[in-house]
Amino acid sequence: MRIGFISLLFGLLVSMLFSCGKPAYGWRLVWEENFNQKNSFDEASWSKIPRGFSDWNNYMTDLDSCFAMRKGNLILRGLVNHSLPADTAPYLTGGVYTKGKVGFSDGRISIRARLHGATGAWPAIWMLPEGEGWPNGGEIDIMERLNDDTIAYQTVHSAYTHTLGIRDNPKQGSTGVINKDEYNVYSVEMYRDSLVFFINDNRTFAYPRIRTDKEGQFPFTDKQFYLLIDMQLGGGWVGRVEPNDLPVEMEVDWVRFYKKRK
Repeated sequence: MRIGFISLLFGLLVSMLFSCGKPAYGWRLVWEENFNQKNSFDEASWSKIPRGFSDWNNYMTDLDSCFAMRKGNLILRGLVNHSLPADTAPYLTGGVYTKGKVGFSDGRISIRARLHGATGAWPAIWMLPEGEGWPNGGEIDIMERLNDDTIAYQTVHSAYTHTLGIRDNPKQGSTGVINKDEYNVYSVEMYRDSLVFFINDNRTFAYPRIRTDKEGQFPFTDKQFYLLIDMQLGGGWVGRVEPNDLPVEMEVDWVRFYKKRK
């Protein structure tokens, strides 16, 4: 029984370490956001995402109802538009990004978040390059979740995958199991020869640089990427939104960025 107890205790300690999202030995923390502010997020690092014309941002708003700070979490909401009668959008969503403020490259970024499900909910955590257009500049999707799924999607996009349509050489994405009613940690490690993805420190897949005569296969080096975190609704991928399921929230506990020790 003593051996069994020790094994159980060791397992619990390992689990606690994983829940903290701390990577294996050899990394050093260089930047973090814990969302401990009482009234609003730190505007030196984050801005509200403006509305656009794509599925992911066509309901974005700066309305305070879609944002909150609660118990050390940034809250991003998707809700039915009852507040802005002059706005023709049926729904409103909140999102933030570090564009023009904090950039990331050649390291490991981890985000701890809890996702609440709804029909048509499409929360996402992802990265885009500063000052470059899509898809040539590349896109790194650290987490996308649909509806009330028990899996999350992790994907890369580029001119190689999108314009040329080459999605299996190498494989452009994968999925991983999440604890759908709990916090999960989503991570990507950015190297010069690969992107390596994790969910709760379990490696899900890697996207390598390969030798090819095709252009734009690995546009993920020698540039700064900014981070986007948003509570999206509807669109061609996730499908219709069920208004009775709203409002829906995404809770973001922290963001941490690490560099390899030299």
